[in-house]
Amino acid sequence: MQQSGKGGDEEATVDVQFTDLPNALIACKVPEDLFNEGTRQASFEALFRSFDPDVQFQYFKSFRRVRISFSDALAAAEARLRLHKTDFSGKEMRLYFAQSVHIGSPRLEPPKPEKQFLISPPASPPVGWEQSQDATPVINYDLLCAISKLGPGEKYELHTATPTTPSVVVHVCEDEHSDSSALDDSDQDDKPRPSRPQIIQTRRPDYMPSIKQ
Repeated sequence: MQQSGKGGDEEATVDVQFTDLPNALIACKVPEDLFNEGTRQASFEALFRSFDPDVQFQYFKSFRRVRISFSDALAAAEARLRLHKTDFSGKEMRLYFAQSVHIGSPRLEPPKPEKQFLISPPASPPVGWEQSQDATPVINYDLLCAISKLGPGEKYELHTATPTTPSVVVHVCEDEHSDSSALDDSDQDDKPRPSRPQIIQTRRPDYMPSIKQ
């Protein structure tokens, strides 16, 4: 610490130094019975109330830690200087300054406009973005014309086979009702429909008893 010849300058230097320090301590690896016994907590809190009567305690049993919040940084620094690595309930107590994270604003700000395109769906499109028009569906009229000329049982070769690729052939299925265009609904109902082929299930293999050796 740099000292000045004037008392006012020295006090200002000390104020700046302790203002930069945090006003909370973290006690690590405290005894497990501290979280269950009230008398043990009272003796633990009495150690720190001698430095600041308004000190507050937060117990974190899962982490075996205690957060001690003082009213000013000077009391926290003095408590850390006097009690760090001292014995408490048969174990060494270690105290560390709590690190405070400064976000810059108490409210959560939205992302920058140039980063909003990463959100799905984006809150607003990037600059210069334009919606693309849907392409016109491709209709192969030659294929439709060739298929319309085919009759039941005929086929139409779309692509000729090559040494490396097979041919693509379209087969027209036969209609179940022959001359259905010339018959009305009543004639179709009276005419018996062909029976559907029966699917034969795969036979289960015979059971072979295991041979005991």
